[in-house]
Formats: sequence, structure tokens, C-alpha cells
Amino acid sequence: MSGHTPLAKGGAAPFSSFERAIAWRYLRARKAEGGVSLITAISFIGIMLAVAVMIIVMSVMNGYRDKIFDIMMGAQGHIFVYTSQLDPDAIEPLRQRLARVPHVLSARAMVVGQAAAISPRGGDASLAVVFGIRPADIRATPLIAQKLVQGDLAHFGEGRHGGNGIVIGAAMARKFDLAVGDELKLLSFSSSNMTPFGSTPRSKLYRVIAIFKMGLEDYDGTFIYMPLQQAELFFSRGNRPDYIEIRVDDPFNTMPVRLALAQAAGVPVLMDDWMDKNRSYVTALKVERMMMRMILMLIIAIAAMNIISGLVMLVKNKGRDIAILRTMGASRAAAMRIFIMTGAAIGGLGTLAGIVLGITFVIYIDPIQDAIQWVFGLFNPGERLFSADVYELARLPAKVEWREVATIAAFGFAMSVLVTLPPSWRASRLDPVEALRYE
Repeated sequence: MSGHTPLAKGGAAPFSSFERAIAWRYLRARKAEGGVSLITAISFIGIMLAVAVMIIVMSVMNGYRDKIFDIMMGAQGHIFVYTSQLDPDAIEPLRQRLARVPHVLSARAMVVGQAAAISPRGGDASLAVVFGIRPADIRATPLIAQKLVQGDLAHFGEGRHGGNGIVIGAAMARKFDLAVGDELKLLSFSSSNMTPFGSTPRSKLYRVIAIFKMGLEDYDGTFIYMPLQQAELFFSRGNRPDYIEIRVDDPFNTMPVRLALAQAAGVPVLMDDWMDKNRSYVTALKVERMMMRMILMLIIAIAAMNIISGLVMLVKNKGRDIAILRTMGASRAAAMRIFIMTGAAIGGLGTLAGIVLGITFVIYIDPIQDAIQWVFGLFNPGERLFSADVYELARLPAKVEWREVATIAAFGFAMSVLVTLPPSWRASRLDPVEALRYE
């Protein structure tokens, strides 16, 4: 022979155009191979839906987590410096020193106590967490000042010992059927009044001057804000706040600031941060997110398993073709690479389609939720699909984290390649003589 083909010279280069052309040919549907084409389509759709579901679920969990953290860190400080062991006259100078520490946004004195909230009209009592705060500080808290649904903070702190005006959450106002101007009775078990019959829990009527709605039912139903002087009087604190609440520019990296605060304090102080106070809640969110990621990755792995079925049938149907390629000079590795590329193409295209579908769903999640709510309302008039009383958030928040999307894409493609190895190995071990014996 005057010339040789590339195969005759020892085989085509790995992943050459020759191998890619054959792999692409095997992907195309034919009537005679309808079963293979159907399994290929099922594999593609399965991976696409699995990847899309993982992106949607993880984005919703990310949005929910960020929403919860925003409310949690907006309603309370990030670092707490306790003052119970300090002289009352040393607390304000300490607060001023802490406020000048780098990365500290604000430092404010606070009193916190538990009380029973009782409507003057009678009825059930409700446990409340009462925060004593200065008027200027509450007006500088966006999650309260910008979330008022009734009233305002103009007269907060006016009157003797700060007055008797309080700010309550919308859920508490709804429970007791209260509006601005109504009165609410608070009963403190940590302080008492002396009577001829002994000590009794301290109680007092307070007037509601504003109602806020943070968006988290736990907070809207339990938080009450009153002037700092009034809280010190009501909870028998004297002139000593419970702690100095510190807000920093990076709540997720508080340790360096805590070290700087300890140095600036000049005296031994006890302190913790918002993650310490909400350790169980933060841990539960982390564990839930990790477990959900593992479960969804298993779903992607199961969806990728369909590729094995398609490739096993394809190898069986293409046994004669493989034998001819081997007799023409194709190596075992070339035959294996052809089927790896065939399966990887199915998984890769399915992963890409799933990413597009998942991100599109997240972008338009609000109208999709409205559409589902409308359909749900046809069968259950008057009911909401996502009730704030049950789910704490009336809307589904969603946030796409591109690093996580990249991880999902890499995992989906990796699983698509891994599941092709057994049938591809089987194709590479096919004996040309046995395959062509009865042809």
C-alpha cells in the first residue's frame, strides 16, 4: 500500500477528532436503536432535573439562611460585653472606649429581661423578651425604625424615667388585638414589690407607641423595646445596664474585634458574640444545609446511573462496529474513550441544561410562587401556600451562590464520567474475532 491511515500508524491521538466524531455519531438517534435513544433522553432529563433541583433547593436555603441572619443580627448586636462586675460609674467611659475600637460601628448600653405580657382586656399571657434601649439607639436601628407598621418613635423615651411608652412586634399586637395608644400590662418575676402580704411580682401598664414587623414571627411575637431608664427601674437594675452591645462591620469574623475590645477595655470583662448566643440555631442551619447537600448529591448520582443502562445497550448494539474499528487499528483505549465521551456528553449537556433551568427558576421564583399560590387557592380558597405563622417567612427568599453552582456542575459532570467507566471498559475488552465470528 502506498499510504496508511492514522489508525494504521498506531491509532488516533487521544480524544482526537476521529474519536469525537464517532462518539457524536453514537449520540444521534436512529429508528433501529430507539431503545438506546430513549434511555439517552431519560438520562439527559434525569441529570438536568437533578441538577436544577439541587440549585433551586440550595439557593432557597441560602436565601432563607441569609434572611434569618439579617433579621437576627439586625435585631441584636454582634458582640456583648457584660457589665455586672463593673462599677456603674465606669460603664459609660468603658462604652466610649469600646466605641472607638477599629471595625466597631456602634456600642450601646442595654438591659434585657423576661416578662409576662398580659392584655388589660384579659386573656392568655405571653412570654416577652424586654430590651431597655436609649431613644437615640433605637432610632438608629434600621430593623426597628424602618420596619414600623404603626406609630413612630418621636416620643419614645419622653417622660419621667423614660416614660411608659413601649414598642412591640406585629405578632404580639395581633395576638392581643392592640393598636397604637392601647395599653399592655407587663409582669416581671425577676423584681418584686413589697406589700403588707409579702413580696409580689412587679407589674406595670405601658402604652404602645409603635408597632414593628421584622419579618420573623419569633421576634415579632416576643420582642418589646422600652427606654433604658425605665427598663433599669422595672427590672431593678439600678443604674447598671446588663451589657454593652457592640455592632461590627463583619459579624461573621468577630474574634479579632473581640481581642481588640478586651485590650481597649483596660479591665477584665466577660463577652460573647451572636453565634455563642444562637449556637444551637446556627449549628442546626449548618447541619441541615450539609445533609440537604448530601441528599441532593445522591439524587444526581442516581440520575447519572441511567447513563450506564444506555451505554450497556449501546455497547451491545455497536459490538460489530467496535470489532471493525479494532481490526482497522484502533486501540483498546480508543474504544474506551469513545464511549466515555458519549456518556460524558449526555451528562455534561444534562448538567448544563440543569444549571440554566435552576438559575432561571431562582430568578423568577416570585412569579412562580404567585402562580403556584393562585393554583393552590383554586382548591383551597382562603389558605396560603406559605403561611408566615408556620414558615416564619411569607415569601421564599433565594440567593444563587456561584461557587456552589460551580461545585454542583463539577459534581454532575464528574458523576457522568465515572458511571461511563464500567461499560466503556467492557467495550474496550471486546474481542474482534468473537464479535465478527457470525457476521
